[in-house]
Amino acid sequence: MFSSLKDKSVLVTGGSKGIGKGIARVFAKSGCKVLITARHEDGARACADELVKAGGKAAAFAADVTDFRSMQKAADYAVKVHGGLDVLCANAGIFPQVKIEDMSDETWDITVDTNLKGTFLSVKACLPALKKSGEGRIILTSSITGPVTGFPGWTHYGATKAGQLGFMRTACIELAKYGITVNAVLPGNIKTEGLTDLGPDYEKSMAASIPLKRLGVVEDIGYAALYFATREAGYVTGQTIIVDGGQILPESMDAINQA
Repeated sequence: MFSSLKDKSVLVTGGSKGIGKGIARVFAKSGCKVLITARHEDGARACADELVKAGGKAAAFAADVTDFRSMQKAADYAVKVHGGLDVLCANAGIFPQVKIEDMSDETWDITVDTNLKGTFLSVKACLPALKKSGEGRIILTSSITGPVTGFPGWTHYGATKAGQLGFMRTACIELAKYGITVNAVLPGNIKTEGLTDLGPDYEKSMAASIPLKRLGVVEDIGYAALYFATREAGYVTGQTIIVDGGQILPESMDAINQA
């Protein structure tokens, strides 16, 4: 799609399943060398093997975004196996659904540690290699939940996703002197293993509230991230793309039903 991406080295956190896997697949198809990181090596390896079988270039590494040293090792491995690091897709995230009155301190902390602190640690660990790239790209997987919308049971998740955008808006200023851009993709309801776990009724009700009348697929997020990674997008930084099929636009269900 974009010739400027050929042979670029890309690290995707949380890349073994869901949106992360979709992002990795899109980058691999576009000629990039992709490093899949996940907490469990077997999952990361299975994804990397799948990409290689499809004709892509991919490797796997077990890493925990809540552990700075672990992410440093992942960044070093990307440099070792792919000759450098040009793109970080900070995608790893969790969303255990629980309402405020039932939420434990531990649930809040692990969500913040993974989604928000994990973004910071991933960026910091990859920064030395991204600086050497000369045109480094950082793409955050945020969400419409938190920055734009809310949903019962996800106060902790929404707080982290809004927090990512606050991080992005200052990070892009700090890192601009190195030629590094920082942007974010905000997915709406995307069909993943996690969403499937919420049940068919949830999926049906969510699809009904979307003007396009369907949930997105993981590749939809991958292509948005792909644009931010290109040389052609080199003058775009501190920005967001909402990929939600128009979900946030109607004032009510009546607006959709009357269309």
